[in-house]
Amino acid sequence: MPIINLKVSGEEDAALAKELAVIISNLTKKVLNKKPEVTVVTVSFVPDNFWFINYESLEDLQTKSFHLTIKISDSTNLKNDKANYIDAVHKALELRLGGIHPVSYTAIEEMKADAYGYEGLTIEYKLIHNRIKLEK
Repeated sequence: MPIINLKVSGEEDAALAKELAVIISNLTKKVLNKKPEVTVVTVSFVPDNFWFINYESLEDLQTKSFHLTIKISDSTNLKNDKANYIDAVHKALELRLGGIHPVSYTAIEEMKADAYGYEGLTIEYKLIHNRIKLEK
């Protein structure tokens, strides 16, 4: 269900990408209660001299940053869950990446269950189908 795109400042590093994917997947399970077996994480890197905050590159600022977006089903988490996730992501990435710029974003996009899915089926279909199976 969760689709996570993480952009990290710096040069490409496959080992770091895998480590970050594990960290983010674990946080997504722990804080948002999402199943790891259907969690997708993509990690991309942006060179510090191509990442700007207030017209200044991270290279000039001598810092790191990230931008994480996660797509989840609408209304499956409380506001407090989402606030805790944003906080946990920031703290975990700051710990792993070192000093990060305060303007490092986490965005939670809530998708309507009838507007996305996997295996060619919408999340809404899967929810209804699973409920029917449980009732039998």
